[in-house]
This record gives sequence, structure tokens and C-alpha cells, in this order.
Amino acid sequence: MKPSYTLGRTCRSCGCPQLEKVLSLGKTPLANALLDAEQLGQPEEWLPLDLAFCSNCSLLQLLETVPPETLFRHYYYFSSSSDTVLQQARQIASRMIQERQLGSKSLVVEIGSNDGYLLQYYRQGGVAVLGIDPAVNVARAAESERGISTLCEFFGRELGRRLSEQGNRADVVHAHNVLAHVPDLNGFVEGLRNLLKDNGVGIIEVPYVKELLDRCEFDTIYHEHLCYFSLTALDGLFARHGLVVENVERLAIHGGSLRLFVVPAGRAEPRPAVAALMGQEQDWGLDRLEAYVGFEGKVVQVKARLGQMLIDLVRQGRRIAAYGAAAKGATLLNYCGIGRDLIEFVVDRTKHKQGRYMPGARLPIYPPSKLLEAMPDFALLLAWNFADEVLEEAAEFRRRGGRFIIPVPEPHILSP
Repeated sequence: MKPSYTLGRTCRSCGCPQLEKVLSLGKTPLANALLDAEQLGQPEEWLPLDLAFCSNCSLLQLLETVPPETLFRHYYYFSSSSDTVLQQARQIASRMIQERQLGSKSLVVEIGSNDGYLLQYYRQGGVAVLGIDPAVNVARAAESERGISTLCEFFGRELGRRLSEQGNRADVVHAHNVLAHVPDLNGFVEGLRNLLKDNGVGIIEVPYVKELLDRCEFDTIYHEHLCYFSLTALDGLFARHGLVVENVERLAIHGGSLRLFVVPAGRAEPRPAVAALMGQEQDWGLDRLEAYVGFEGKVVQVKARLGQMLIDLVRQGRRIAAYGAAAKGATLLNYCGIGRDLIEFVVDRTKHKQGRYMPGARLPIYPPSKLLEAMPDFALLLAWNFADEVLEEAAEFRRRGGRFIIPVPEPHILSP
């Protein structure tokens, strides 16, 4: 039988053979492998989920690699399902069109373009666009629903070279929340360099490892997310392939993210924000193992406190549902051992997830209207990274007395 994952022994970025394990989440099913009714009678495969640190280049990374074909050819996450994501996409597209004076002769490419949520705004601004995404169902939606030309391929060294040779070098290349999904980091960044025009810019967004540690966001760890980045780790990775981090911004989205602007070496000098954050990371110790060794203890505490909170509520006769059939929700439910004995169901606004079941926990997924129909006493907010958006959508649930439980960084119940 072909192995379902490989175990890494060298750093994904620098190749260093000495990796230090800092957290084990035991075994979990694939977080986005939602089940249909027929699969409920079949066993699921549970895979190890272990996090390690490279002291040579400061990269925090999974030891296990599941083949990308398994994870991404059919995908249930549609970016346009979040108003927050759409708002941020609209803002950055408008900003880049203005700052870089993009027009009909310009080309913007997004790697991991999903359903065209971002490129649609460039297209509306009269800019030529090209999406790249390996998920067949998502790429099809981008083309049929938004008219975004999309290559249904995995991006890397060869595709970047091919597009460049075909004359499709880009003025702007976006890669939002995709770099962490890539097994071959160096091939991806080399492909990005080939794809960029000499005066082009790459805009890279990644969840920030500082927020992961500070806010105990352990549920963002799952088999799709192979890496957890600091600016220090990214700076070395890009420099290795002739790219310079010209600017960096911190964003609130997805629990705290970095947005990097990278350009070909020699085209620009790093702005003060880059040196400032690099210095802060040294002060915080993000380049040293010591910053990571206490993380597992914090995770264990959250697991214990959340589990006891839910048990106590159920013993009091309270009914609990969950909001957000997100991948992070699968990690949280399975690592914490939360199943149907504590949670009745999950709701999610993504129609492609409705009617399916959470992996491992096997909780049924319904539309958000189910909250008002069933009126549980509490809803565990699995999609806490979109808390403001969810709380606004669920205003009527809260008005009727329903309350939300926030799991991280410290499990607590929101005020009515």
C-alpha cells in the first residue's frame, strides 16, 4: 500500500538536517476531508501531526507531508464565502491598480486563486488577469461564475518558467495563504521569480507565527499548513532566489497575518518597516528554539479547559452547537476529543459544505439558519478568525439568548 504521507528529516527551506520537535497534536484526520453520508460507515485514516523548528533558518514546520494531489484537487473552502476576505481583496486590488498604474496592458497573476475572489476586482478595473489553482471544482467556479481564466495546476519552478517563456510575465503576482501549503518552498519561490517582470512585485500573505504563539492558535495547525512563518524565515528564503522583501505589513485577518511585498534584488531597498520587524523578532526570540518550547504546555491547558467547560455545560442540561466547518475546527474538535456527546451539529454558510460531516468528529453540517431553528444555548465558534463577521450574521441568535464560546487563546463565553 502506498504511504499516505512522508516524514521529513530536513528543513523545507534551508535543508538543515537538525529539526527540533516542539508540539505533537497526536493523530488527526485530514482537516478538509469532509464526509458524505455514505462514508460514515467507513473508517477514516488518522495521521500524525507534529510541529518542528529549524534553528538554522527559524522556520516552524510540519514533519509530515501529505501529497498535494490528496489535499487540493477537490477543495471545500471558497474564499468568496467570507465578506471579510472579499473586502480585503477589493482594497488591495484597488490600491495596486492605483499605486502601480495598472491598465489593460498589465498582467496580474494569483497563485492559489481559488474562486476568483481577488482577481475579479482587477478584472473589473480593466486589468488582464490569470488565476492558478489546482482544485478542479474551485477553478471551474472561478471561470464559470466570474469569468476568470484559471490554470488548474500546481505552481512551482517549471510552471513559472513555462509562463515566462510564453510571454506571460506579471506586473503583480499574488500568493495569499498559499505558501504555507507548498512542500517545495524553493521551487515555488524560484517559479515566482521567473514569473515576475523585472519591475514587478510579488504580494505574499501568510499567517504570522508570532500570533500563533501569543494567541495559542494551535487549531490553525493541520496537514495542509506545512509551514508557519516569521519574517526572519521568509527573508532568508526569498534572498536565496534573488528576491528582496521591500515592505511588510501586519494584518488582522486569519488570526494575524503578514503581507510581504517582494521584488527582484537590486530593484529596491527594504523599507524601514522590514528592519523594524526583523529587530522585533530578534527581541521576541523568534529565531531561537526557546520561543517555541513552551507552546505545547499552553496547548494542553486550552484543551483541558475547553473540554471541561463543555462537559460542565452539558451536565447542566445546556445544548451546544458549533459555528464554522473550517479546517481549524476539525483540528480543534479532534485534538480536544469533542464529538457528538458534547456538540449537536455545526453550521457553515458555505453551501459546498452543507449536508456533509466534519472529519473525525462526524458532526453534521447545516446552513446557519439551523441555529435559529434548533436554538441551542451555546455555539462554539470554530471560525473565530472571522468572529466579527459571524457575530453580526448571528445577531438574531444572540438576541434570542444564544451565546458564543470562543476557544482560543483562553476558552470563554461571550457576554449576551
